[in-house]
Amino acid sequence: MTVSAWAPLRRSAFRALWLAQFASNIGTWAQTVGAQWLMGDLGGTALQVALVQTATTLPVFLLVVPSGALGDILDRRHVLMSGQALMLAGAAGLMLLAGTDRATPVSLLGLLALMAVGQALSMPSFQAIQPELVAREEIPQAALLNGVNMNVGRAIGPALGGLLIALAGPEATFAFNTVSFVGVMIVLARWRRPSDSRPLGTEHITTAVRTGARYVGSSPLFRRVLVRLLLFIVFGSGLWALLPAIARGPLELDASGYGVLLGSVGAGAIGGAFVVPKLLQRMSKNRMVLFATWLYAVATSTAVLTENFVLVIVAMLLTGACWIATLSTFNATAQVLLPSWTRARALAYYQLILMGGQALGAVVWGAVADAYGLREAMIVPAVAMAVAVLAATKWLPLLDRPLDVTPATYWDAPPEIDDTNAGPVLVTVEWPVAKENEDEFIDAMQRVGRARRRTGATMWGLFRDTEKPETFLETFTVATWQEHLRQHLERGTVVDQKNQEAARALAKDDPHVRHLIFAEPTKPG
Repeated sequence: MTVSAWAPLRRSAFRALWLAQFASNIGTWAQTVGAQWLMGDLGGTALQVALVQTATTLPVFLLVVPSGALGDILDRRHVLMSGQALMLAGAAGLMLLAGTDRATPVSLLGLLALMAVGQALSMPSFQAIQPELVAREEIPQAALLNGVNMNVGRAIGPALGGLLIALAGPEATFAFNTVSFVGVMIVLARWRRPSDSRPLGTEHITTAVRTGARYVGSSPLFRRVLVRLLLFIVFGSGLWALLPAIARGPLELDASGYGVLLGSVGAGAIGGAFVVPKLLQRMSKNRMVLFATWLYAVATSTAVLTENFVLVIVAMLLTGACWIATLSTFNATAQVLLPSWTRARALAYYQLILMGGQALGAVVWGAVADAYGLREAMIVPAVAMAVAVLAATKWLPLLDRPLDVTPATYWDAPPEIDDTNAGPVLVTVEWPVAKENEDEFIDAMQRVGRARRRTGATMWGLFRDTEKPETFLETFTVATWQEHLRQHLERGTVVDQKNQEAARALAKDDPHVRHLIFAEPTKPG
């Protein structure tokens, strides 16, 4: 059964948040134009003008990972509201300072940085709540609609910002953005999100960050998505950085012509939202990403191989559709791979690569354009992208079948101890395995070992007993008894349970489990 591209919008919570976020995206891009214009009005130096971009991106790079951890250990609705409140405060401050002629370059940069902190706080949690707003089968469509939201906002916002500046000055862009954040806050305040189940209470932030990094490092399927994203973004982001130069240079367009190019990208993204669900009914994710990337490479090259404005418009329509098709597929794949307990902190790495890859690509291909010309700066990454996606399709394929990452409690009950902060904890599991099942058992245990590491184990190993050849000893260490309890009660999933059951089916008898706690010396020296 084909799921409509607009199916998520039938769900009231998703629809309300999507509309509020759409207004907020337009306001953010309009404010970007207003902030750059205001810095010029204030007589800012070239360095201060450049620092506008730094102020809006550096806090995100520094804070998005711990913000993702906060999104997993606290109520995501509260985290989102806190982030939106910071952005609201920054936009309102800019509106008041600009409206009363009290703004300075330092205050402008400071308030932009405050808003970037709010953005960093919001981004992982916003991605993480999407599976809570729609049905599992609608996640790809939700990712598409969110991508459309961002791309159309990017197309409309700068044009609206220029219009507002012309009519009422830069403070009008800040006022519009302030109102847009109020809308998001109202929607979040009215959303009745079910409370999270945390039998063991809230994790410490540093532990949560380490656990998130360990999860990403022990999840090969999720790492594939991150690598595929990085390859696409680094090679594909040159268009966004160089499109203004292409418009001014070979195409000899004015500001309105550049706006038409941006609008064409947004229109292409809307068209892609209609086409992608139908394509995914006829081909795999890997094949669709392959074709979309190749078409994107051809379309971006067309922008510098012709001066025909109509052909460039067609190329921009295709880039918008292919951009949304590829990124929404990566995003939806990432979301369905992640269990709820770690979704925000893992998606923080997705956001880090998304933003970092765009920044890196802009610098690299901008430098190539300065050294060799715009044509080379667009064609070289296009060719590299086409080759990279072909290799990635073979060696790093995306998973087409969904994993069941719903929570499952399947471990045997651990012993009770008084000090839950005691550790490190060593867990040993003796597995009796018949000789004919040894190879299959070792392979099955590799999946079990990754599950142990994903849920909290710092080290894992499988050993053969030299004195009893049919006995295997599994060992893993966990930082504290509290962390081991979280493995038992909070972090298991159905797919992990099935992997452990597959290993148990190959054993001759039930495994024997022992728990050991590090022996602290009673006296120093």
